[in-house]
Amino acid sequence: MNIKRIGMDIAKQVFQIHGVDRFEKVLVRKQLRRAQVLEFFKNIAPCLIGIEACGSSHYWARELSQLGHQVKLIPAQFVKPFVKGGKNDANDAEAICEAVSRANMRFVAIKSVEQQVAQAEHRIRSRLVRARTALSNEIRGLLSEFGIVIAPGISQIRQALPVLLEDKELQLNARLKVLLAELASELRQIDDCLVQHEQRLKAAVKEDERMKRLMDIEGIGPISASALVAAVGDATHFASGRDMAAWLGLVPDQHSSGGKERLGHISKRGDTYLRTLLIHGARAVLNHCEHKEDKRSVWVNQLVKRRNRNIATVALANKNARIAWAVLSRKEAYRGSGGVIASHEAK
Repeated sequence: MNIKRIGMDIAKQVFQIHGVDRFEKVLVRKQLRRAQVLEFFKNIAPCLIGIEACGSSHYWARELSQLGHQVKLIPAQFVKPFVKGGKNDANDAEAICEAVSRANMRFVAIKSVEQQVAQAEHRIRSRLVRARTALSNEIRGLLSEFGIVIAPGISQIRQALPVLLEDKELQLNARLKVLLAELASELRQIDDCLVQHEQRLKAAVKEDERMKRLMDIEGIGPISASALVAAVGDATHFASGRDMAAWLGLVPDQHSSGGKERLGHISKRGDTYLRTLLIHGARAVLNHCEHKEDKRSVWVNQLVKRRNRNIATVALANKNARIAWAVLSRKEAYRGSGGVIASHEAK
């Protein structure tokens, strides 16, 4: 079989493939069990393989690339317009085969094992942060039922719980004290797990030159630097810093028509976790630039006066994303607000 292009719809156990030749004639349309996939592709000549970007797609892309095939991952929303008829595996594989042939199609960069491990670390850390927030809110709610209100901040809860458990004047119910002691222990366990994850992430930053360069940008710390490299790698699959900022959802949503430009709120596309980290980092920079006189701080302070603080925060996050693209794609160091990278790409 002289197969030119294959669309593969992947799953846990059953895989559907749809292959065509250079005349677009269908040569193969069949199901494969998981154990049969690599054997099938070993026995055919190298060709272009399209896979929908989803769970385990990066693994299969790496495996098939090692066999000499050219593999491209397509976002699911760009495959859907090519689906003919109802939703089933055969139609999905055919749609993927058609979509991967388009010259202007957008593809997802294949992640390395190291990138996926780093992303796993960040996902677990994010879940722990959500669990800690939920637990602290539960503790506050329970204590408020007994007329005890704790000041805002998780640190306030950490300080208050031991005091409440030892305070004899409050005369807390014995069973309530047992419950509070268990909740305090659970909070300490989550804190310890978070410390371990953050230590591993910081250790990884010390070994990666790309992350070190990113940390020179004001508003990007070790966690943000690690998340950026895990998500975008060397960022060369983005044509410009503007494209990367748009992928992160840090640009205005457009509703333009008839030559009239209408810009709304930021689109919030892409990686929510990474966008949140960049915005938090920008907010921290904003809190300390009021009395600074460098070009970057002057620009931010003027923007705060013209618009408002939240808009300035997102604008700075957008600027940092563009600078991060330049640092990663050009393999150069960030040279501050007056440097070549900052002045050229982060305008």
